[in-house]
Amino acid sequence: MNTPKTIKEYLAQLRAALAGADPAMIQDALYDAEDHLRSELAANPGMSEADLLASVATSYGAPDEVAEIYRTTEQTVVRALRTPPPRPRRSLAGRFFSVAADPHTYGALFYMLLALATGIFYFTWAVVGMSISLGFAFTLIGIPFFLLFMASVRGLSLVESRIVEGMLGVRMPRRPPYMEQDRPWLKRIGAMLSDARTWATLLYMTLMLPLGIAYCVIASVLTCVSLALLLTPLAMAFNFFGWGRNFVDGHVTIDWGFGQHIPGWGDTITMFIAGFLLLFATLHLVRAIGRMHGALAKHLLVKSARV
Repeated sequence: MNTPKTIKEYLAQLRAALAGADPAMIQDALYDAEDHLRSELAANPGMSEADLLASVATSYGAPDEVAEIYRTTEQTVVRALRTPPPRPRRSLAGRFFSVAADPHTYGALFYMLLALATGIFYFTWAVVGMSISLGFAFTLIGIPFFLLFMASVRGLSLVESRIVEGMLGVRMPRRPPYMEQDRPWLKRIGAMLSDARTWATLLYMTLMLPLGIAYCVIASVLTCVSLALLLTPLAMAFNFFGWGRNFVDGHVTIDWGFGQHIPGWGDTITMFIAGFLLLFATLHLVRAIGRMHGALAKHLLVKSARV
């Protein structure tokens, strides 16, 4: 690999050396490398970029060396932070019930409950921001407001990435999207507006409202129904079995049109078993939704790793 003469060449070689790696890691590596090199250049104003790169080759490393360090560090951190996987189960029952031992299941459940609030905020921010931008389009503050709004969208993308990584366990960027800092402001603005991920983030923020409503309804309703069924023995014990309100001799009765039926302990045990199975089925559904949403967030929020 040729020795880079400019920071732009260094970053291009680093991107090429990281080809095939996680796009989120590539984004972080490019941002860190440029930030470090720009800081060194600012601290040595009389030094050219070629001389600077030659001097930091031994301290920071050549692009291929830095790429290898990032790959190794990423593997080490992933292994250190990854929760121990549950012992694999061979039986169908074991695989069904082992979902309760997966921490990502509960992270996905909490994310689904939180998604209603974040979805409302993201949707409101995106729709109101675009509406005001269009309203100000023919005024003096129209362009500055629009650019500020788009910058805020990219900032919120980073916030959502941290939430997704923390709760769903999907590797997301920890640095802002990489952008060459030596570009003139107009070109940097043009690059931001021409970046498909900027508009993909807007799409993601708009989708979060219907998704958040669906996630919250699924998680809350299924969880509440499961817990209600699990508590039927306790309710029966206190004579508050709530199948209806037709009280006969202090008991609750059910009328299916074929005569009245007074629920007993047999019905209660059946409901308890149904609630127990429904709870674990809900956990499986929650974990599947968490994986699906993590893949969606990664596709829409992470900058492409194309060289």
